[in-house]
Order: sequence, then C-alpha cells, then structure tokens
Amino acid sequence: MKSNQGVNCPLPSTASDRITLLHGEGGRVMRRFLRERVLGRLGEYDVQIDADAADLGQFEGEVAITTDSFVVSPRFFPGGDIGSLCVHGVVNDLSVSCATPKYMTLAIIVEEGFAISEFDRIVDRIAGAAKACAIKIVAGDTKVVPKNSVDGMFLSATAVGVFREPRLVGPKRLKTGAKLIVSGPIGEHGFAVLCARESLGFTPAPKSDSSPLQLATMALHAALGSDLFAMRDATRGGVAAVCHEWAEACGNAMWIDESQLPLSDSARGVSEILGLDPLFVAGEGVFVAAVASHRADDALQALRRVEISRHACVIGEVQPCRVSPVLVRRGVGVDQPLDEPLAAMLPRIC
Repeated sequence: MKSNQGVNCPLPSTASDRITLLHGEGGRVMRRFLRERVLGRLGEYDVQIDADAADLGQFEGEVAITTDSFVVSPRFFPGGDIGSLCVHGVVNDLSVSCATPKYMTLAIIVEEGFAISEFDRIVDRIAGAAKACAIKIVAGDTKVVPKNSVDGMFLSATAVGVFREPRLVGPKRLKTGAKLIVSGPIGEHGFAVLCARESLGFTPAPKSDSSPLQLATMALHAALGSDLFAMRDATRGGVAAVCHEWAEACGNAMWIDESQLPLSDSARGVSEILGLDPLFVAGEGVFVAAVASHRADDALQALRRVEISRHACVIGEVQPCRVSPVLVRRGVGVDQPLDEPLAAMLPRIC
C-alpha cells in the first residue's frame, strides 16, 4: 500500500481582517477570537466564562427583568452607535420602571465578512456604555452566520435590576388631572438615524439623544415618591405611542399641548421640511412621566437639576375620554385627535 507522502491538509487560515465562519464554530479559532475581541474588551472579571450560567447571588428587593434586540441602520450615527444603544436601551427600560440596573447579558449575531475593526469598535462602545451605566455584563453568546443572512450585525440584550420603593402604580390607574411631563426634546434619535441613513445633509445634522436615564428617573422618583404614577421611555412610536398605550390602559384620554413640546432646532427643521410629526418619532434618551397635578412643579425642579433632563416640561394632562383617546391642541388652538401609529414611522431606528 502506497503512503500518502506529500498530502498536506493545513488548518484554514485565520489571517484576515474579516470575520469568517470559523470565528463562530466553537473551536480554537472561536475561543481565541472571543478572548481577544470580546472578553478582553468587556472585562473577564464580569463575564463568567467558565460556566454555562452566571451566578448573580441574592438580591435585596424584588427583581425586574427586561429584554430587547437592536438592528439599527446605520450602525454608527451622530450621537451614538448600535453598541451603546444596546446598553442604553435595556438600562432605560429598567430605569423607567423604577428599577436599579445590576446585570445584563449580551448576544451578538454577526455576518460572515464583517470587518473585525468595526466589530472591535462596537464591542468597545458596549463596554464603555456598560461601565458608565454601572451595569455588569455577566453572560453572552456570539454567532457568525453566512454572508447575507443578516445585515452586518444584530445585538440582543437582557438586563436584570432591583425595584425601588415605592413602586409605580402604573398607567392602568391613571386618574384625570394627572400631569404629563416629558424629560427633554423629543424625536432626536429617530431624526438623527433617518438623516444619517438617507444622507440628507441637514446643517446642523440632528444628533441622537441615546443616553442612560438612570439619574433623571431616580431624581424624579426620590422627589415625588408615590405622587409619581408612571414612566415610559418614548422609543418606537415616540410620545404618541406612549400616550395611546396609557389611554388604552386607564380608559381616560391623554391631552397634549403642542406648543409645549420641547424640540431642538435641528429636529424642528427636519420635521418641517419633511413633514414628519415629531410626536411619532423615537427618542432614546427621553421619557414621559405622569405625576400628581399638585407636584408638577416639584417634578420639574427635580428633573431640571439633572443634565439629561434639564429641558423637562409639562406637555399635557389626563382628561376624561370623549372624542379620542389622545388629543393634541395644535397651533390654531383646536384640539385634534392624534391617530395611533400603525407601525414605526421610521423602521430600524433601534
């Protein structure tokens, strides 16, 4: 029998500036990739790499959990990126629920051929945002899928926190007379992503407000206690979606004074030129709160002491439902029904 001298079966080369399927196949290449490109950036102290499940220990208080996925296009935009947005998204979901963020998990689905340099940038942004939000990434997963299976990179995260007392009564128990407060300018994120995606070239360009809401929500909760009824971040569907959800939950109407809506000059310009109602446009660093009417001034004082909510203002109130679940007093001084969005006005903004 002849020998197979001269037959050479080398390992596939990994010398590339692009992610390959080998980086997600569970072998030596994947382990090295994760250690150098993910764990080395997120911090091995937090990510429990030697176990299939993270040990979170015991919690002092009732546990809150939230989950979200992120498919924003483009992945980098003025004021933010998909990495920091991923952290801010789950942190803010906990924050508006009066829960203190503690831990999160991270799943990365990346396309074959994705630039390693961009992958590194995004992981660095995730790590930086998690550190700034004081939340630990304790578990995760990375998958590489064949080219054209996804649009570059998708992220998914789950976050765990602990509720603070007193708990919010929630939108189901909103009574007429409660004041509606928005923590800052609306529509910033949606307009920024739209202009970046379509290269619209506005000057100045809208900038995303993607930021953590922890300090603002904590300040408001500490100042008002049980006089703070509900909070909700105005993401997909914007303030309009929040108002419709609350109106459906409590059976009353949400009334908004358009003249009181805070808008940046850039967002106002885009809104007027493109004919987009900013009430329907997403923010990623703004929330709506319902508070007792006699505590509205206290709420504004507390919010305005925090940088991210320094432009907070009262935009409306809860009224008995008559004509429509959501009404807007437009510039002509007439109350008009505000239709519920059938879908996001701007797709893939988060």
